[in-house]
Amino acid sequence: MKIFYDFHIHSCLSPCASDDMTPFNIAGMGYLKGLSAMALTDHNSCANCPSFFKACERYSIIPIAGMELSTAEDVHLVLLFRSLDSAMKFESAFAPHRMDFPNNPEVFGNQFLTDENDEIAGTEEKLLIAASDLWMGDAVELARRHGALVYPAHIDRPSNGIIAVLGDFPQEYGFECVEFNDASNRDGYFEKYPAVRGRGVVVSSDAHRLEMINEAENFLVLPDGATPGASAILDLISGSGM
Repeated sequence: MKIFYDFHIHSCLSPCASDDMTPFNIAGMGYLKGLSAMALTDHNSCANCPSFFKACERYSIIPIAGMELSTAEDVHLVLLFRSLDSAMKFESAFAPHRMDFPNNPEVFGNQFLTDENDEIAGTEEKLLIAASDLWMGDAVELARRHGALVYPAHIDRPSNGIIAVLGDFPQEYGFECVEFNDASNRDGYFEKYPAVRGRGVVVSSDAHRLEMINEAENFLVLPDGATPGASAILDLISGSGM
């Protein structure tokens, strides 16, 4: 069974995303583009994941609760959770580690929280795009303690990618996979950074606008008998060498 996916998408909670990136609009666009599974990965928050799950249910899309976490080094990590409950427990555990700096919507953009009907229910007051106070090792440990699959975001980009920030790909964190923003960069990075080889590869959009969400191009194949869902997908990502 082919699962066409996009596992890095920002809602209107991320200040750098457009205001029309509501969970229902995101799921609806994924449906129109033929996606089977999507993950919501707002900057340093999982707060819009509950409404995202409602939206995906309407469109028969497999939802995955996630986050794009900014470490103290300002490296971006993708966190994908096996359940919404696990994601929301992590949300509570991580909240004290966000920078205590207020968002200025006129400068950074709005940070809208949505309800189960896709209506604006409030705003997040702390700026979400700032680095947290968790160094990478601590961030990875905390996320894994909550059952998350953790991997470096967009390693092929010059801003906030782990290689761009650290100069190489560290092996001590035991990352099972990596994310590329552009699949065509894969072979070049494998050649230049041998430590990246042999890990699973996820290709996701890092969409901040509806039109940026991936077309149905990248896919994984669930084995016969596997139940389509977050756990099966995360198992496949972490162990397949996609």
